[in-house]
Amino acid sequence: MKKVLALLLALTMIFALAVPSAFAADAEQTELIVFAAASMTETLNQIKELYEAANPGVTLVYNFDSSGTLKTQIQEGADCDLFISAAPKQMNQLDITADPEVNTDGLDFVLEGSRLNLLENKVVLAVPEGNPKGIESFDQLAELLSAGDVFLAMGNSDVPVGQYTQKILAYYGLDEEALAKAGAITYGTNVKEVTTQVSEASVDCGIVYATDAFSAGLEIADAATAEMCGQVIYPAAVLNISKNPEAAQAFLDYLTGEEATAVFESVGFSSMTKAEEAETVAPEALPEASPEVTSAA
Repeated sequence: MKKVLALLLALTMIFALAVPSAFAADAEQTELIVFAAASMTETLNQIKELYEAANPGVTLVYNFDSSGTLKTQIQEGADCDLFISAAPKQMNQLDITADPEVNTDGLDFVLEGSRLNLLENKVVLAVPEGNPKGIESFDQLAELLSAGDVFLAMGNSDVPVGQYTQKILAYYGLDEEALAKAGAITYGTNVKEVTTQVSEASVDCGIVYATDAFSAGLEIADAATAEMCGQVIYPAAVLNISKNPEAAQAFLDYLTGEEATAVFESVGFSSMTKAEEAETVAPEALPEASPEVTSAA
């Protein structure tokens, strides 16, 4: 009987010690909510595995969508620790230090000192397998659009890739609204929808990011220059509504490091340096695009 009592006492002590330890382990777990442009889906999912393996106390929860949609969700009260946009415009609309002509609502969501230009992408003209229409350049695309001989997929005007595309159309003096009414253009709510339309050959071509074309295995016919649409800059910032600002900053610091940079560069992103940031050509400095046009894809 004494042995049984001793065993029960020992088990009770072990259980008493184990339970607080389990609760402590749970308490130390940090969930980081990252809102990121849809074009970062593949790279950030790969980085998630690397980061969580090296930081077992952190769980990354992603929300991928168009930058405009993500900005609206943040503005409407969604929980978010870190925001990565596919264009400065959406970040500026949340940054109280940005030009009031861009941040028209005076929104203040960006944690002071955390914002940086994380990556650069390229806007490209992608075509379906075999390139049935034989499209080889943006110059040729402009001619085909003018003649009504091509069906183009592009992003909506509230999506960064769509805004860059509008700049390209304006560069060539094309009337987007007239082309849309003529049935020469169809739209996607984010870059992934445009990429899918090209992959499925439901359009003759699409304007997407180089990284999305790479991930989808699409053929790239041409790449837009900075003169045509500006640099494609991805700003990132910890939000001042974050419940875990230190952990969010630590992850943002990791995204600028060698391991994450290698992942980004493997699909066509370029990391930003201070010198490159100083030379940035903002899309706002380019010719004005047509009035906002959106349509169901």
